[in-house]
Amino acid sequence: MKNFSFKNLILGKPLNILNPNIKHNIALVAIIAWVGLGADGLSSAAYGPAEAYLALNGYNHIAIYLAIATVISIFIICFSYNQVIELFPHGGGGYKVATHLLGPKTGLISGSALIVDYMLTIAVSIASCADAIFSTLPLAFSNVKIEVEVLIIILLIILNLRGLKESIKVLIPLFLGFVVTHILFFTAGFIYFPYKIMPVFFPPVTIDLNQTQPLGILFTIAIFLRAYSLGGGTYTGLEAVSNNVNILAEPKVKTGKITMLYMAISLSLAAGIFILLFLLWNVQATTGQTLNAVVFRKIAATAGINHWFVEITLFFEATLLLVGANTGVLGCPSVMANMAVDKWLPKQFKELSSRLVTQNGILIAGIGAILILIYAHGSVPALVILYSINVFITFCLSLLGLCVYWVKVRKHKNEWLKKFALALTGFILCLSILILNLYEKFTHGGWLTILMPTVIIVICLIIKKHYLKVDQQLKKIDNLFTSQLNNKDNSVEQFIATENKNSKTAVFFVNSHIGSGIHTILWVRRLFPNVFENYVFLTAGEIDSDILANDVIYNKHYRKNLNAVIEQYRLYCTQNNLPSDGLFSYGINNVDELMKLADSVQQIYPDCVFFASKLVFKDENRWTKLLHNNLVNNLQRDLHLSGKQMVILPMQI
Repeated sequence: MKNFSFKNLILGKPLNILNPNIKHNIALVAIIAWVGLGADGLSSAAYGPAEAYLALNGYNHIAIYLAIATVISIFIICFSYNQVIELFPHGGGGYKVATHLLGPKTGLISGSALIVDYMLTIAVSIASCADAIFSTLPLAFSNVKIEVEVLIIILLIILNLRGLKESIKVLIPLFLGFVVTHILFFTAGFIYFPYKIMPVFFPPVTIDLNQTQPLGILFTIAIFLRAYSLGGGTYTGLEAVSNNVNILAEPKVKTGKITMLYMAISLSLAAGIFILLFLLWNVQATTGQTLNAVVFRKIAATAGINHWFVEITLFFEATLLLVGANTGVLGCPSVMANMAVDKWLPKQFKELSSRLVTQNGILIAGIGAILILIYAHGSVPALVILYSINVFITFCLSLLGLCVYWVKVRKHKNEWLKKFALALTGFILCLSILILNLYEKFTHGGWLTILMPTVIIVICLIIKKHYLKVDQQLKKIDNLFTSQLNNKDNSVEQFIATENKNSKTAVFFVNSHIGSGIHTILWVRRLFPNVFENYVFLTAGEIDSDILANDVIYNKHYRKNLNAVIEQYRLYCTQNNLPSDGLFSYGINNVDELMKLADSVQQIYPDCVFFASKLVFKDENRWTKLLHNNLVNNLQRDLHLSGKQMVILPMQI
């Protein structure tokens, strides 16, 4: 088979970024986005309500208030995050909000917390998925649970490397299966409830009158707050839509808000109903079974439902957790790509693969989740301790940023007070949960979830410092050479065109840093005096996740920007009486685009030699090689293999 490759078999054929319909084809409509991005929150109904209910320690009559508080909290956070979607329609969510409204370093904290949160989302969802699956199997099978969890994550990585929309479409039937089976059990749970409602919600008072004293009231409140905070993991995933607005179908803001509404309704109903069912059916913890499995079996036994339907329901619950884990695999690369745009992370994290996904972020998210799973031995209670702290750091920073924004623009925006009040309420709510989580979980392993983003922050600061240093040095070189250009004296029509295409031609691979390009031209003229008659410039623009998300840049300005780069070099040549020409292209891989341009140029100018400059660091090491891609060396290798001549000229930094 002519074009067969193992990579294409596993990941699918490359997508054409220049296809005008490509963005429409990979965009998510609200219902699909609800599956792909909302499943994280909904899947947490498999463990969040159970953890909260068990934390009541026998004071189960408080569960009704816990259910009400959970529903209200979910809607407040969802409606608050609608403001994030409005203000940042190109995605970025909590990271962009904190960066633009509170400052870059605050954004770094928010982004680092989100990275850890998404890795934990994958880990806890897969662990809960495995628990649900193994609840239907004999205990002997639990010996291979960790291995199964790791295998599932690897399959998710492969699925997402094939493309965002493809990964979600595969999971839609599983999502719908969860919805249908759980609606049936929820209905049966209320219809066949064998007791009277009032004694369950308001049990007879069997405790002494001390419970009416302040100490008793405070103890009850403390129990409630602890359960409420431990159920905080239920709210994670609500930020996924705002982080990924860029992959939604047009109109993005409207699609995002509809998706958030779907999430709020589905998650609040699922979480609230589960808590009520645990209370109504007097569910107790059972070894080897989730609390959900216990209540389903009780309902089935009373309602006469076949036990196989319980197993099917638990299967779909497990698969929804799989879909929820997939949200983490979708969300983490998006955050890392946004941070790479701001140079907190290596630029490789914003680069798109042939399937138009940020594959480096997907791989890091999956590997990080595997390491966390192994560390926690696949234990859901241990992972829940680690879980939810980081997402509430992001929630707090995002909502605080919104509060600051509405105060600043209050004189220019209508209804600012209403939106400020909503953001402030959400901030107070999330800050309270964060403080409670830190208090409850810090000494039980929660310290690790503070350490992990701290390590990421330190690494990001080092990366940013390096990139800023290099940029400053390149700008000095640019300023040195651009001061010699007189843009007023020349226009496109006045450029000196090449006449004899068969003459010796120097072809330069250039970018927007004109200083490095002119530095290369000067070296060529010095090393090869009076050899080259024609000077041709090639540049390629790389379509990364940030550019693909921004329609204004992608559709209107990108070609103009690339043409402006070529014109700068042609202007320099004209002012030095040198005939010149130039070509540009853009795609997802610079080397591929430049090779296409090189083939075109050689057909026009058969007697040509290619030149490029390469940054050389005094203290070059593996770190600098990681932060700067090896484009020039890769280009030289491909050109030599195709029989073309290329010379690399160093530029010391």
